[in-house]
Amino acid sequence: MTSAGANASPGRIELRDVAVSFPVGLDERLVALDGVDLVVEPGELVALIGPNGSGKSTLLRVIGGLLAPDRGEALLDGRPIAGSDAKVGLVFQEPRLLPWRTTEANVAYPLELAGRPAPEIHGRVADLLRSMRLEAAADQIPSQLSGGMRQRAALARTLALEPAVLLLDEPFSALDELTRERLNLELLELTERTRTTVVLVTHSVQEAIFLADRVVVLSARPGRVAAEILVELPRPRSLGDLDAAVVTETARAIRAHLAEPDTTEAAA
Repeated sequence: MTSAGANASPGRIELRDVAVSFPVGLDERLVALDGVDLVVEPGELVALIGPNGSGKSTLLRVIGGLLAPDRGEALLDGRPIAGSDAKVGLVFQEPRLLPWRTTEANVAYPLELAGRPAPEIHGRVADLLRSMRLEAAADQIPSQLSGGMRQRAALARTLALEPAVLLLDEPFSALDELTRERLNLELLELTERTRTTVVLVTHSVQEAIFLADRVVVLSARPGRVAAEILVELPRPRSLGDLDAAVVTETARAIRAHLAEPDTTEAAA
């Protein structure tokens, strides 16, 4: 592990001995994470997987600056993460679009908040709608969109400011299987094009293997890194690659480290 500093590459995440706890009573705390060490290199896609309560979403919020650790350090490009940062985009399971704004206006919102000039906003939004295949839905409000379209709009909005890091908290778990597969393919295409650093939380072993360069397995609470498993599946990838022998071997290795294999299997 190299020391963080001024020469760190854009989008490099480093967690050192991170611990997080929450109050559950007057004199009691629930330890969600304890002693997490993890490095995510620029342009890498890392999937976090583990049993319910292992602290996956908590860890994502630490990286996103939404939650300060009780102990340890969280660094982005060698600097401590302190609060939200425009370099980091976060997509939740629920799209959280503004219901009164059109798709186009939702995607434009962070650019407006950043004070970007109107011509820049127009051009950037047009590019994002095109890349997310949302041009035909530009004038529709969220209630008129399918679940997959809403999630694509949320992803486009998050990408508007061109973050160096993209954090995905089970973004496709509420969608049907066919829509989820299609969005996985679109996410692969997007990350291969932009080389954005991505950390994805998922309960699906198959999704983790299909998308990630590396799968990080967290232990049961308190969450610690139980294993880091390299996905030796060449890119670019297609759904047919899921039948490869390496996928079966990787899935076996992941499940061997999961504290609750039956729960993860059911969600996969």
